[in-house]
Amino acid sequence: MRYRSQQVAYWYFAVAMVLFGLQIVFGLLSAAKYLGPDPLLYILPFDVTKMIHTNLLVVWVLTGFMGATYWMVPDESRTELHSVKLAYVQLGLWVLMGLATVIGYLFRYGTGNKLLEQPLPSKIVIVIVMLMFLYNILMTIRKSGRFTTTEGVLLLGLALAAVLYLPALLEYENYTISIFYRWWTIHLWVEGVWEMIQGGFLAYLLIRLSGADREVMEKWLYVIVGLVFIAGILGTAHHYYWVGVPQYWLPIGGFFSALEPVALVGMAMYAYTAMRRSGLSHPNTLALHWTIGSAVFTLFGAGLLGLAHTWPSVNKWTHGTMVTAMHGHAAFYGAYAMIVMVMISYALPSFTPDRRDTNRTLGYWAFWLQIAGMFGMTLSFATAGIGQVYLERILGLGYLDTQLKIQVHFVMLVATASLFALGVALFIWDFFRYAPRFAVTDEAVGEPRAGSIASGPRMVMP
Repeated sequence: MRYRSQQVAYWYFAVAMVLFGLQIVFGLLSAAKYLGPDPLLYILPFDVTKMIHTNLLVVWVLTGFMGATYWMVPDESRTELHSVKLAYVQLGLWVLMGLATVIGYLFRYGTGNKLLEQPLPSKIVIVIVMLMFLYNILMTIRKSGRFTTTEGVLLLGLALAAVLYLPALLEYENYTISIFYRWWTIHLWVEGVWEMIQGGFLAYLLIRLSGADREVMEKWLYVIVGLVFIAGILGTAHHYYWVGVPQYWLPIGGFFSALEPVALVGMAMYAYTAMRRSGLSHPNTLALHWTIGSAVFTLFGAGLLGLAHTWPSVNKWTHGTMVTAMHGHAAFYGAYAMIVMVMISYALPSFTPDRRDTNRTLGYWAFWLQIAGMFGMTLSFATAGIGQVYLERILGLGYLDTQLKIQVHFVMLVATASLFALGVALFIWDFFRYAPRFAVTDEAVGEPRAGSIASGPRMVMP
C-alpha cells in the first residue's frame, strides 16, 4: 500500500463481502423454493427473496466498485485521497440505506420495478452517496495534477452510472413507458457503462500484474469505449422487443446487440495476450487467475450466452424463461462479481501483510469452486430453460405443469449453487481470517515507512 488513505478501500471491500454472503443466502433460498414444500411461504415468499437477492447483487457490486476506485485512484494519481472522512461518511450512509431498504422489502415496501425496487427515500440517498463519491474522486485527481486514460475511462463509467440512475427516480403510470425508461438504467449500466468500469479496472490490473505497456492498454480502452457507445446504447433495443414499442426496434436491437460481444472479445484478447507476454511472473498469481478468469467468463456469459438468445426470432420464445436466468447469472458473475474479486485479491496482501502472495491455497480453492459452481448453475438454468421453452411456449403446457416436469434441473441447480456458495464462503473467510495492518511502503524498496502501521479504521494522516 503506497498511500495511507488507500486503507479506506479495505472497509468498502469488507462491507461488500458481507453483502455478497447475504446475496448467496437469499439466492439459495430462492432456488430451494422451486423444489418445495416451502415452510417460509407466508413469511419470505419467492418474490421477496428474489428481490432481496437481485438488489443485494447490485449493491455489493457497487460497493466493491467504490472500494476498488478508492484503491486505484490514489495509486494512479500518486497522491492521497482528497477526504478520508468523506469516504467513511459515504460508506456509513450507504450501509444504512442498504439495511433500511432490505428491511423495507421484508415488509413489502418497494416500487415493484425489477432491480429498481428501492423506495424513493433510498433512491435519494443513493444519489447523494454517488455525488459524494464522485466529488471525492474528482478532487483527488484535481489535487494530483495527474490524469491517466485508465482513470478517465473509469471515472467516465462511474459518472455515467450515476447519471443513468436518474430515470429510476421517476414514476410513470403507463407500463410500456415505465419499462422503456427502466432499461435506460439497467441495460445501460450492465451492458454499457459498467463495462467501461470493468475495462478501467482490467487495464490497471494488467499494467500492474503483467508489466504491459500502458500506451497499448489505453489504446484498447479507447476501442472498448467506442464499442460500448456504438453497440451498447443502440443495443438497449433488444429489451424493447415485447413491451409494446414500435416494431422498428426489432432489427435495431438484433443487429447492435450482436455487436456487443465484440468489446468483450477485445477485453479477453488483450488480457490473455498481456498475461502471456508477462509469463505470469507476478508473485500474486491468485490475482492473475481472477483477472484472466474475469475476462474469459465475461466473454462466455455476457458475450456467447447473451448472443445465444438476443435475436428477435429466438428471443420471442426464450424471453422471461430460465434461459434469461442462464445468461444473467453467468454475465453478472464474470463481468462484475469477478472484477471486484480481482481487485480484492490484488489489494488484500497490502492490507494484511501476514498473508503471503505465494501461498494462497484457500484462495485457489475459492476460485475453482466458484468457477465450477457457476458453470454448473449456468448449465442447470440452460437445460431448465430449454425444457421450459419447448413445453410451455411450443406445446402450450401450463406454467405450473411445466415447472413440475423440469424440477429435476432445479435439483442440479441447488447442488451446483451449493458448490458455488462454498467457494464464496472460502473467499469471504480468506478475506477476514487475517486482521488488517495498514503498512505504507516505499515503492522502490517495498519496506514499511516508519510510523506507518495502523489498525482498524482510525486514520493517522501526515
